[in-house]
Amino acid sequence: MPILPQTRFGPLALGLLALAAALVAAAALSLAVGANALPPHTVWEALTQYDPANPHHLVVVEKRLPRTLVGVTAGLGLAVAGVVMQGLTRNPLADPGLLSVNSGASLSVVVAISVFGVQGGGRVWFAFAGAALVTVLVYGIASVAGRGGASPVTLVLAGAAVSAALTSIVTAILLTDRAAFDQMRFWQVGGLAARDFAVLWQTLPGIAAGFVIAFGISRGLNGLAMGEEVARGLGQRVGLVRALAALTVVLLCGSATAAAGPISFAGLIVAHVAARLAGPDHRWTIPYAALAGPTLLLACDVLGRVVVRPGELQVGVVVAAVGAPLLVVLVRLRERGRR
Repeated sequence: MPILPQTRFGPLALGLLALAAALVAAAALSLAVGANALPPHTVWEALTQYDPANPHHLVVVEKRLPRTLVGVTAGLGLAVAGVVMQGLTRNPLADPGLLSVNSGASLSVVVAISVFGVQGGGRVWFAFAGAALVTVLVYGIASVAGRGGASPVTLVLAGAAVSAALTSIVTAILLTDRAAFDQMRFWQVGGLAARDFAVLWQTLPGIAAGFVIAFGISRGLNGLAMGEEVARGLGQRVGLVRALAALTVVLLCGSATAAAGPISFAGLIVAHVAARLAGPDHRWTIPYAALAGPTLLLACDVLGRVVVRPGELQVGVVVAAVGAPLLVVLVRLRERGRR
């Protein structure tokens, strides 16, 4: 027995193809646009006939290709985590930061820099570990506080409390350690610049595993959207779905935050866009988000390289600037549709 009414396969499949084409176009722009714009044929030659002696090929393959691929994986992770968070909490304003993922990663990176003197790619593992540990902490507090285990309300309250506490600790450390502040401020804004293949390989397994689990529990998220009693009546194991959803957020958002920094607003925006395009069925919303998220992140990254050329804006800044009015429009459309 399906949890939601059958949707029309044809239009939704065409929508996925359109999003896939948009993602390819955004990736192509990401490879071509920069301080020095390159023509499409040069980019294609760099990818298919790589010549290390050609400086243009070096720029494409060694600089822009890993940056683009990290953008794809980070965008996918943040977007799908946003969809899962909204399904888990039944809160349209939920995003991956609701479980204090960003705060946990930020604190861990600050400690890595200030206490252990970690540099470069080593921070990725600290960021992921911090995100994972804090998410488990929030879920544990919510489980103890709620009578029937972790509920949407207790998750929100626990996440807000833990996030406030961790943010104060991060601020205290940065105010007393100038060197840590100088290194931390660029990571904390969120960006794709200077990311290499090492970062991609370190975070890709978490992104891939998180996406597989998210798609696997899509029917369970559909059940939670209809209420816990209905979900139990349909034979679903609500506790298991919640635990797997929390694990999914840890893997997806923890990996994405470790790779690109805390770009929390992306998950909120794309979750709304995916729901607007694909409807409430998570079996479609999750794939839509998996394509829309990277498209948004790469497009904003390209825009950040263009608007202040020859410098560039970090993608976290551009996502917030572009996403705020877009979110307002989506909310207004949603309210208008209810009337």
